[in-house]
Amino acid sequence: MSSSAKETIIGTIQKALRENQLPMPFPEAEKQDSVYPTAEHELEEKFAIEFSALGGKFVYCADEAELCEQLQALADTLKWNKMHCKDQSLLRLFADYGVEQVQEGSDMRNIEVGISLCEKMIARTGSVILSSAQAYGRALPVYAPIHITVGYTSQLVWDLGDGIQSLQKQYGQKLPSMLTLTTGPSRTADIEKTLVVGVHGPKEVYVFLVDQPLPENR
Repeated sequence: MSSSAKETIIGTIQKALRENQLPMPFPEAEKQDSVYPTAEHELEEKFAIEFSALGGKFVYCADEAELCEQLQALADTLKWNKMHCKDQSLLRLFADYGVEQVQEGSDMRNIEVGISLCEKMIARTGSVILSSAQAYGRALPVYAPIHITVGYTSQLVWDLGDGIQSLQKQYGQKLPSMLTLTTGPSRTADIEKTLVVGVHGPKEVYVFLVDQPLPENR
C-alpha cells in the first residue's frame, strides 16, 4: 500500500471519529486523581487491617528493642531454633539484643524461617514490596515456608502507585531487576479447585512493624 493511500485511510478514520464522538460514559472518573478511595485510617492501622484479613500475622513494635523482644518470645513459643537472615544490619541488631536464633546462612535447602527487610508496604491492600536488590536476592520469599518481614513506618505508603514512585525516586534509573508484590500467604486454587496455601511461596507470613523511621544503616 502506497503512503498516499495510507494517508487517505487515516484521514477518513480521523474524520469519522471527529464527526461521531460518543459521550464519556463516566465523566466523573476523569476528574479523580485515583480510582481508589482515599485513606480513611492511619497508614499503620489500614495496613494491619488489610494484612491480617489476608491471613498475615501482624506484630506492632514501638521500637527496635521491642522488635527483638517480640521476635524472641515468638521463637521461644513456636520452637524456632534457627531463623535465616542475610541482612547484615538486622543480624547486628539481633546479635546486640541476644536473639541467638537469628543466624546468617547461605544454604536454603532446609530453611524453616526466613527474615528480611522490605522495600515498601502498601497500606490499601496490605501488601509488601520486595526486590532483588535486597540482601536475600530473589530466593528467600520463595524458599522459606515462614517469612518474617521487618518494616518501618517510614516505608508505609497508601497505594501501589505511591510505592513505585517512591522506589523510582530512591533508585533513579537503576531500579532493581525484579520487584515482587506479596499479598498474604502463597495460595492457589488450581489443584482440583481447592484452595491450597503455601504452594508457590510461604504458607505463613509475618510483618513486624517498627514505629520509627527506617535507620540509615538499613
